[in-house]
Amino acid sequence: MQTNQRRAFLKTFSAAAVGGLAAGSGLASLNAFAADAKIKPGADSALIVVDVQNCFIPGGTLPVDKGDEVVPVINKIATVFENVVMTQDWHTPDHASFASAYSGKKPFETTKLSYGNQVLWPDHCVQGTEDAALHKDLKIPQAELIIRKGFHKDMDSYSAFLEADGKTSTGLAGYLQQRKIKTVFVTGLATDFCVAWTAMDARKLGFNVYVVEDATRGIDLNGSVAKAWADMKAKGVKRIQSGDIAA
Repeated sequence: MQTNQRRAFLKTFSAAAVGGLAAGSGLASLNAFAADAKIKPGADSALIVVDVQNCFIPGGTLPVDKGDEVVPVINKIATVFENVVMTQDWHTPDHASFASAYSGKKPFETTKLSYGNQVLWPDHCVQGTEDAALHKDLKIPQAELIIRKGFHKDMDSYSAFLEADGKTSTGLAGYLQQRKIKTVFVTGLATDFCVAWTAMDARKLGFNVYVVEDATRGIDLNGSVAKAWADMKAKGVKRIQSGDIAA
């Protein structure tokens, strides 16, 4: 094809493409592509809502900054899930993770327990208290299971799957496997502790895992949020936004 012929061909092709966009066909194709790129949770997917409790909301005993902002985001994405599991921190009054259980210790210091180093927290999420209740604005009526964790006096439990010794199961893995769930979407509080541990344990147990970033908030002790994201990425956890999930 001669140079002039090539130019004429490209001019005609460009005009046709612009005309197609103006007519809407090109835009429709682009929109269809964008829709196809979104993640569509199916019957083999589950949403895990981690510890959206009064104790972790501003005004609670262990508040996560802007923790209340996750509630409307979680409510919105929950509508597209058939399967939803929620978790609750559920501590005894004298729990081993509380700084008040140790003479001279202050919140956010550490101590050594049988399973390793333990961050010491203010007393929080004590069993049966309003502080431990799920946030009143959560609207997820289809949630079929609540996993309570951290109820063993001598052991903390960040993960929804395994307690802090890495061995004691909460039973969630078996439940999801029996339900033939293959993919989990993790949301809630806090990014750098219970969300991250839940996501990484889910990967270890063979699930495909997404963490919905704008449906989480972190405590961020000495850069712990950045470290948590790096650790999750290294384990194969995928980081997405709520807008990446098809409505």
